[in-house]
Order: sequence, then C-alpha cells, then structure tokens
Amino acid sequence: MSDTNLKPAAAQSDESRAPLDMKIRTLSDIERLETAGFDKIYPQKTPWDILRTQAALRPDATALRYLRDANDPASDEIVTFSEFAKQIMGAARLFRRNGVAADRSIAILTQHTPAAQAALWGAQIAGRACPINPMLKPDHIAGLIRASNAAAVVAMGANSELDYWSTLIPALRAEGIDLPIFACDVDGPCPDADGVFEELIAKPGAEITPDGDENVIAAYYHTGGTTGAPKLVQHTRLNESHVARSCALMHDFGPDDVMVNGFPLFHVAGAFVFGLSALSAGGSLVIPGRLGMRNPAFMRGIWAHVERLGITSIGAVPTVLAALKGTPVDADISSLRWLLTGGSPLPTELADAAEAHTGVPVRNILGMTESAGTMAVEPVHGPRTPLSCGLRLPFTEIAVLGETDGAADPAKQLPRGETGIIAQRGPNVAAGYTDATRNAGTFLPGGWLVSGDLGMMDAKGRLFITGRKKDVIIRGAHNIDPQMIEDALLAHPNIENAAAVGMPDAYAGELPVAFISTRNGWVPEGSELDDFLQERIADPTALPKRIDVLDALPLTPIGKIFKPDLRAIAIRWAIELAAEKLGIRTELSINERLSVLVRTDEQDTARLKDALSGMPIDIRVESF
Repeated sequence: MSDTNLKPAAAQSDESRAPLDMKIRTLSDIERLETAGFDKIYPQKTPWDILRTQAALRPDATALRYLRDANDPASDEIVTFSEFAKQIMGAARLFRRNGVAADRSIAILTQHTPAAQAALWGAQIAGRACPINPMLKPDHIAGLIRASNAAAVVAMGANSELDYWSTLIPALRAEGIDLPIFACDVDGPCPDADGVFEELIAKPGAEITPDGDENVIAAYYHTGGTTGAPKLVQHTRLNESHVARSCALMHDFGPDDVMVNGFPLFHVAGAFVFGLSALSAGGSLVIPGRLGMRNPAFMRGIWAHVERLGITSIGAVPTVLAALKGTPVDADISSLRWLLTGGSPLPTELADAAEAHTGVPVRNILGMTESAGTMAVEPVHGPRTPLSCGLRLPFTEIAVLGETDGAADPAKQLPRGETGIIAQRGPNVAAGYTDATRNAGTFLPGGWLVSGDLGMMDAKGRLFITGRKKDVIIRGAHNIDPQMIEDALLAHPNIENAAAVGMPDAYAGELPVAFISTRNGWVPEGSELDDFLQERIADPTALPKRIDVLDALPLTPIGKIFKPDLRAIAIRWAIELAAEKLGIRTELSINERLSVLVRTDEQDTARLKDALSGMPIDIRVESF
C-alpha cells in the first residue's frame, strides 16, 4: 500500500465522534466544542487527508457499497477504505499523466458511482475537479469545461440505464472539445473514448503528492446562471473538509453508520454533506445505482434494504421524504436512526407525516453551493423545530443583516428575533466565483456570504427562513435561476416582458412557471413557446411547466416586476390543481405574506392536508 501513503495525518487518533463523546444538542454545545480549538476538532483539513486517514485506521472496513442491481444483493459492489484510497491515487496518477496540474481541472460527467467518487477525489490530488450535470445541454457543458480550464474529461460510458455517451460525446466534439475523454461505468462500446477509466486507474505507479495546502482551490461547482454564461463556484480543500467534518459532528456519525446517499456528485449534498461526512467518521455509503433515489427498484424495496444492510441514515430531499411516507414499512427498520433532509424548504406537515409513518426522526439542513453545501444544521440529538434550519456550524458565524440602498450590509447586523438577509462567514465559505465580476452582492468584504434568503434567529441561536430575497426556484434540491428562463423568453420578438417564479409542488417542492406580456396582443399557439425555449434553456429542469399571458405584469412603484403577486397566482394554481385531482371543492385566500387558508368539506380536510403536505408554503386547511 506504499503507493497511497496510507499514514494518518499528523496528530490523529481513532476518535471518530466528537471529542469527549460530546453530543451536540444546542448552541452552547457548539460553543463548548470550539474551546478545544480548530485543529483539535478539524485535524484533517483536506478531503484526501480525511480519506487516507480512514484507510489507515480501518483499511478493511466498507467505504462504498454500490447497488448494481437493487433486486440482486449478490451484485453489490463493495469498496473498502484501502481499495478506495488506491483507486483515488490511481485516478490522480492518470490525471497527472494527462496534463492536470494545480491550475487545471478534470471535468466529471457522471452519476454517483464508485468510479465517480474516485474521479472526484483523485482530481483534487492532481489538480482540481469540475463535476458537471450531464443532463445540461452540450453547448453549456462545453462552456463549463472551458471555464474550468479542464485538461481531460471523465464521462459515464454507454450503458443500459443512462446512455449519455452516444449523444453527448459527439456533441462535445462538435463543440470543439478535443480533450482526452475517459469512459467509466461502461456496459458496451464507447466510440471515441480514450480508454476505460476503471482499467486505467488500476495501473500501478508512483505516489502523487498534492500541491499546496488546504487553502488552494480544489473544485469548481456550477450553479444557476443565465443562459450561455457558465457560473462556477471555487471550493477550497478546507471548505469541503470543514463541511464534511461539521456535518459528521452535527449528525453524530461514527464508524458503525451506514448512510444512503443517492445524490449525484455534481451536487454538493452528494459530495460533502451526505458523502464525505459519513466517510470522515469511518462510516460507509450505500449508493443506490446509477439512478440514485430515482431508482424505482431501490425505492420500492427501501425498507428491506434498510434491514439487509443495517442502514442508519437516509439522505433525502423533501421529495424523497414524500415518497418514503407513502411506502409501507414492510421490514425491520430498527437500525434506522435519522432521516436527513435539505436542499429545499421542509414543510412541517411533511416532516410530521414522515416521522409518524416511519418512527424515525427527521432533521433539516440549510446550505448552498457557495458554502460547500452547508450553512446550518439541526443536530440529530436536539429537537426538530418547525420551520427551523438548525444551528450554525462550529467556527462559523451567521448574521441577519439589514440593507443599505437595497443591498445586504454587514455593518447592519440585526438583533435576534428581527428579520433580515441571512449571511455567513467561516471555513465553509467558498473563494468566490471564477468570474469575479459575479461576486458582487453575494461575496462581500470581510468574508461574508449572502444567502439570498430572508430569515431570523431566535434566542437559542436557531435559524429560520421567513422568505426569499433572491428569486431562486428550488426544484427538488436543484436551484434554478429564474433569469435563465426570463432571458430566454425575452429573446422572443413578440414578448415584451417576462417573469418566472416557483409554483409549489407536493413532490418537487417547486416547479418553474412563467408569466409574459406580449406585443400587439400576440398569443402563443400550441407548443410554440415550449419549442422556442428548448433551444435556449441549457437546463431541462428549468423549462417552465406553465406559461400564462397577462395584459401587464405587476410592477413596484419604481417599475420592477413585483413577484409576490405572481407567486400568489402560482400558489393558487397549485392548490386548485391538487383539489381538482382529488375531486373536492375548495375556497382559498392568500394574504400579502403569501400565507394560505384553504377551506373544504369536513370529510375532505385530511385528504387535502396530505395532498398539500409537501408544498413549501405556509398553509392552513379548515372545513367550511
């Protein structure tokens, strides 16, 4: 094992839980933890330090269990920590041979698989990683590859479940991407591949030592941006390791934990929040195949998998929680300790229903790509507080800011109990965007990161989201920039004005919808606008589910579009659609704070509450 340098980082011990076996419940516990000092609590300051330390401490323990076929336990692929470390170092060697150095990256176009894990961490040893959603349009992917200064690409090869290769790779070549492209997770021939990734990383060779310390750039993560304009967040190694270790502390992960992580690795939750966090404590990840939590065979039998594998935690966006509460518990799930969720607002009734159905506590989290996935966490040993996102991470600050000239102002920190704009600073805050002109309004002087959410902190230090300053639409755990939709609509010669908002959805959290005003009374016919937008919106999930023509869009006194009025319309659509599907009558009112009162017949209240429980809105259901 000499080629993987599997000696624990300096001053390590086999303690995987909090010092002194501390269980974090309150802000006071976090403050007490901080008295031990940063180096004591965060001894490994890079992802590679975390992973090589665990490989040295428990080489034969399972790091990854990949369910190749959820119906066939014999097909599970098990990767031990020592094997994982060897694969990562093999990937680093491959990348270094192909021109990756400190200022170059590897573009990773895959689902969550063991090969993708090896590529992600190996890229960070050789240089930088740039995980990209392969569902984006090829021209947008090509723009991200160029913006990340990539030297090579790892892409999921042709397979029977998700065949990106046959269309994406020729399209990237047509876009001028002439870099080496390695195929992983291959089931069949992959024309134009420069080799099979898993075979190439198995070749022995010398150890690669990462250049620089924990403060160098480790990865680029793309986030919502306007059409054709790549927007990449720069993560340092410390950003990622701090979030991983912090989540492990707040979730009380240890070597016996088995975490279901079906998030893709181009999402920060899959990589750090529910991934590297469990691994940092010596726990293992269960990866439910290429399709993740969209794997129907896995989701149908999820409780049997909990029993078979001794699963202790499941990482789930609210949409998955909604699916879990509708799946009969048909196995012994006594090993399951926590249902961990985040990525979009957590409706209280959904959390209540999931807990009642499973008997397992639900805990929430708040994060964003710019904070490596985490800003605040509800500690598993503390209570779940309705509408709360939890407590700040150790060694970070959260502030609620007032405004100056309409912008968040760190000089105007508001007292607890008052509502303002949420901001944070600390080791989890990224080093800004690759295009520094985009930093304004998000990355502020003094190290502050502005989340774009409106919120307040209570007397116990718990953070609450009360609204949204930034108009992001959150579909599942996926952020959609409404400007992407609006810019595409405004490119149409007959559209005068456009606005996109999120429509509440019990499964997805929000779905994008749009409103337009047109010139000379023009009204689109059939799929005319859908076809127009498909050519202009890079992210398929951002295509609006409904577009309505209004005589005029509502405006503020200074002429800006007033989106709360449009959100009220979208809320009404969502509730009326749910009632129509149930075949029940309703009356509803929506106040200026977008709180909703729905009345229906007494015998229908329970059904309507259940149908609306996943919607991230303030809603009350009463009988007539």
